[in-house]
Amino acid sequence: MSEATAPAFSLELSEDVRDVRDWAHGFAADVIRPAAAEWDEREETPWPIIEEAAKIGLYSLDFFANQWLEPTGLGIPVAFEELYWGDPGIALSITGTGLAAVAVASNGTQDQLFEWVPQMFGSPDDVKLGAFCSSEPNAGSDVSAIKTRAVYDQAKDEWVLNGVKTWATNGGIANVHVIVASVEPELGSRGQASFVVPPNTPGLSQGQKFQKHGIRASHTAEVVLDDVRIPGSCLLGGKEKFDERLARAREGKRSKGQAAMKTFEASRPSVGVMAVGCARAAYEYARDYAKQREQFGRPIGDNQGVAFLLADMATRIDAARLLVWRAAWMARNGKDFTNAEGSMSKLYASETATFVTQNALRILGGNGYTREYPVERWHRDATIFTIFEGASEIQKLIIGRTITGLPIR
Repeated sequence: MSEATAPAFSLELSEDVRDVRDWAHGFAADVIRPAAAEWDEREETPWPIIEEAAKIGLYSLDFFANQWLEPTGLGIPVAFEELYWGDPGIALSITGTGLAAVAVASNGTQDQLFEWVPQMFGSPDDVKLGAFCSSEPNAGSDVSAIKTRAVYDQAKDEWVLNGVKTWATNGGIANVHVIVASVEPELGSRGQASFVVPPNTPGLSQGQKFQKHGIRASHTAEVVLDDVRIPGSCLLGGKEKFDERLARAREGKRSKGQAAMKTFEASRPSVGVMAVGCARAAYEYARDYAKQREQFGRPIGDNQGVAFLLADMATRIDAARLLVWRAAWMARNGKDFTNAEGSMSKLYASETATFVTQNALRILGGNGYTREYPVERWHRDATIFTIFEGASEIQKLIIGRTITGLPIR
């Protein structure tokens, strides 16, 4: 979108975005939040809630596409904040497919987008899931260390995938998996590509399912690839374009389009707003508690120590939301993150979530430490935002490199 046609940045949400916000909030308040404690304890995918979201159109390709293409870029952030305000674990079960869809949109052709993304969502009567698989046991923050191999069988026009992926949301239970694999290991991350593994492909299986500290309603597992054969057309972006990129990399030329990084860069503002939703939930609960809970003959919120904490919490949440909105608006309108604005939004929002939820727990005192009150769960959930899709330290590294122009290590 050109400078002339890009919508001006505004803090005033359009009527359409406000309507979606209110719709998502209603679902979060009426369906997600009442079920949150149960599914956290069960540590299982909340299929009934995903199916309910699909029936009303909240879990659907149309919903994600319409919000992703919303002209101001705020469709996804505003809707996600409400869902994660309801419960981060259940919300991730509903939105986790979006990361796989973003991987196809960021790296694939239009034909691949139309072929594979609908299969990730299915229909209200037959709900499907997608999974994006990048991390490995020895390749988390260091994406260049990926060992999963993709070898091209020219005679059959097939790719053969072997390796183990880990920390995959919906891994093993998804219908469509997007796998980041190394084609030419000697080129590091520049020799990697993303591949779609279609439903029911032999050789792909679920490995260990992880029992997690937080977001326990979201399925996280290893994905094992044992001689997985997929058609040549499943290389996202196509072989011709990939071969051109490999040739530039071999010559030492700069090559845009590293497979995993393109997906993460596109999703950072969305992850940031997940953290904002979690933080807001904890802040609102602590604020209301502080107005009602009395000690020494008055509400605890009447004490400066508590009031100042609430002031810091509210201020940081607003600042985090504004950073996310700016990054989302820039991304939607084709403006480069010249100062690592995407990483800034994810870094600050995730650190805000841990700060806010910890202090919400402190405001509730002993009650906050029990599972009878939801702040304990939000505190556990918030931790993940500083870890997945680029830990806080990695975001600082990216920001530092960007603003200094130096190869910081």
